[in-house]
Formats: sequence, structure tokens, C-alpha cells
Amino acid sequence: MPELPAPEVIPVRSRRVACDGVGGALGHPRVWLEMGEAGFVECGYCDRRFILATDDAAPESERLAPGVYEGPGGH
Repeated sequence: MPELPAPEVIPVRSRRVACDGVGGALGHPRVWLEMGEAGFVECGYCDRRFILATDDAAPESERLAPGVYEGPGGH
């Protein structure tokens, strides 16, 4: 079976992120994901791919991924 692209790719600055599917009632339970050394991690529920931004100026979008960020830039 060919590998399909991630439905959504979100650049982040933290190696630890949370995902809840951003679907309200259609989302999924919030899970915390760790990238480790890979530079990316995929959510096992919704297949969103979080990639480590290579540039400090890379945008983080609370609109696209509310509640994803940890630390001073997020919830």
C-alpha cells in the first residue's frame, strides 16, 4: 500500500505537542505527542503531522491548531 501524505502538516517549535483533532465534538481525546529526535510526530487518531520548525520565524497558528502548543507561546 503506498504511503499517503499527512492530511495536515503543522510547524511547531516544541518537540512536545498536544492534539485533540480540532474538531470540537468531532475531535478526539487530547493526547500529548513527543517528537524525540525525528523532527516530526504524527497523531495516531487523526494523522495530523507536527513538524519541528527549522526557523524561529516559522508561524505557529493557534487558529489551525488550538491548544497544541506548550510553554510561553501556548496554552
